[in-house]
Amino acid sequence: MLQHEPILRLGVFLGVLLTLLALERLLPWGRARPLGLRRWPGNIGLALAGSVFVRAVVPAAAAGAAIWAEGRGLGLAPALGIPAWLAFPLTMLLLDLLIYWQHRVTHAVPLLWRLHRVHHADPELDATSALRFHPVEMLASMGLKMPAVVALGAPPMAVLAFEILLNATAMFNHAAIRLPPRLEAALRLVLVTPDMHRTHHSEVPAETDSCYGFCLPWWDRIFGSYRAAPAAGEALVIGVAGWRAPAEQRLDRLLLQPLLGAPQAAAPAKLPAGAR
Repeated sequence: MLQHEPILRLGVFLGVLLTLLALERLLPWGRARPLGLRRWPGNIGLALAGSVFVRAVVPAAAAGAAIWAEGRGLGLAPALGIPAWLAFPLTMLLLDLLIYWQHRVTHAVPLLWRLHRVHHADPELDATSALRFHPVEMLASMGLKMPAVVALGAPPMAVLAFEILLNATAMFNHAAIRLPPRLEAALRLVLVTPDMHRTHHSEVPAETDSCYGFCLPWWDRIFGSYRAAPAAGEALVIGVAGWRAPAEQRLDRLLLQPLLGAPQAAAPAKLPAGAR
């Protein structure tokens, strides 16, 4: 199956994306999106540019690193004699924890934030927002995952499954859909939901610096970064002050954004007094 990895990943990606775009019409979040499709060339263009860039620099990627390690018996799992049936879920769990902390660090380190800001500067949210990452950030993420899977001795199939699941859940929690309240409340116990992740895309810095999970919601609760909802509720302001203009959503501007100072903009929103 691993020899067909690109086709498998592309098939799942397109299936999930098209399903979520359909659900955005059937179960809409209800917020107006004036830019709408005009954001898509930039968002999708970043995903294509990043995929080509990463594959050009590290053709084997994370699954290839896992195959390389497996062939040499490297890593924690083989050293400890962990059976495959246990190594598979442990790999999924530990890689998700790694991505949680990677995400937190991108918010804490100014240079990394300039790259990650490209993602947050989307002024509207839909499933394509999950594709909006700067190619350099994508390469840096792969540069973190590859040594991690080697150190773990992660099964290659578990690495492939994790990357497919991560992409799918990221598109899901960025989607402009409104789940029935009971379903949403139950689902966020085991999965990051759109309502939960929207808090992370609030313009309010204290809310942006919360709800870092992409797949599992447990890390935010364990490490104190969980926030149940934005203080403004449905009226939350999405994005980053200064980067909402239609011209800033062009692919060329998104690629250059980490090198640019913010355009003149109003001050970011603040939490109401006493809000947590």
